Amino acid sequence: MRKVIDNPARPGWVYLVGAGPGDAELLTLKAARLLAEADVVVYDNLVGPDVLALLPDTAEQRYVGKKAADHALPQEQICALLVALAREGKRVVRLKGGDPYIFGRGGEEAEALVDAGVPFEVVPGITAASGVSAYTGIPLTHREHVQSVVFATGYGKEGAVDLDWPALARPNQTVVIYMGVSRIGEICRELMNHGLSPDTPAAMVRHGTLPAQRVIIATLADLDAKAAAEKIKPPALLLVGTVITLADKLAWFVPDETT
Repeated sequence: MRKVIDNPARPGWVYLVGAGPGDAELLTLKAARLLAEADVVVYDNLVGPDVLALLPDTAEQRYVGKKAADHALPQEQICALLVALAREGKRVVRLKGGDPYIFGRGGEEAEALVDAGVPFEVVPGITAASGVSAYTGIPLTHREHVQSVVFATGYGKEGAVDLDWPALARPNQTVVIYMGVSRIGEICRELMNHGLSPDTPAAMVRHGTLPAQRVIIATLADLDAKAAAEKIKPPALLLVGTVITLADKLAWFVPDETT
């Protein structure tokens, strides 16, 4: 078998890199190599401290994180920053939680780089849905439960929730909703209004794959109240579907209750 060796990080290039869901050991080999070779790392709010600890002392760090209604830097300025850094001849790693092309705005940034004539590569990462699924014992697919998986976002471009509720409320599927904490009550109501039973299993997972992981398991009817009682805040992922009933049986990860 021929051994394939990746080219080293090149000056004047931008690498859109997925940092995975939190656990630093879930980084890909390519992501870890590019971090070690970077001149500057532009990173998001969802990139965990254990991942940042892997950066070499020589790498300049630029934080451009986003929280609901609180952006360290608007998206347009982030795109302009990536272009400017690359034109300075730097090896730029744009480090994003999860995967750049799954609710990570990687597509917008790639478009800006193309428009500016800046060369780039995309390095996929484990998206939050896959990480949370593995670390909670909630398989996204299972032949006895579901035939499809749907990813959606609870936070639109202008902050509105404008989802295809009939499609999300179809039976025999797993629904994963990113960025839905602030609208969990509305989301659960809409899913029930469009056909899902109030008894449909639902879960909210905060800090998935990290020692501080917290899992709230309930039904669509009572998830909002349980999450509020547990004071669940972002980042968290909402899951809906009968696969959640497997969590107790398949759970293997033991969070650190002291964190």
